[in-house]
Amino acid sequence: TGLADPAPVAQTFFVDDDIQAKFSLDAIITVCDSKHILARIDDEKPEGVENEAAEQVAFADRILLNKTDLVPEAELPAIEERLRKLNPSATIFRCEKGQVDPKDLIGISSFDLRKTLDMDPE
Repeated sequence: TGLADPAPVAQTFFVDDDIQAKFSLDAIITVCDSKHILARIDDEKPEGVENEAAEQVAFADRILLNKTDLVPEAELPAIEERLRKLNPSATIFRCEKGQVDPKDLIGISSFDLRKTLDMDPE
């Protein structure tokens, strides 16, 4: 599915001194399937199990709302509104086939550890 809790992945950049010395976390970028993202966010999980789709949206610095060609244009604002409720600070890019200008994704220095810790202190 490609779904994973982003917090442990981001944490890798800060708990290992060698990695921290050689790399920096520029941004967390999440790709959402326009046609299915709302259903994934609304999935009910057993107690104690995270909804990975909601977690990915909440942690993202950039959200690629992909496959917009498969959803009627009139439905996209409502999808974006739901994503913004989970993460008001992320920039949302509408795209088809994941095509976004790389300058909007690389070298943007938008990852904020404090924001991440506020959302998930563990």
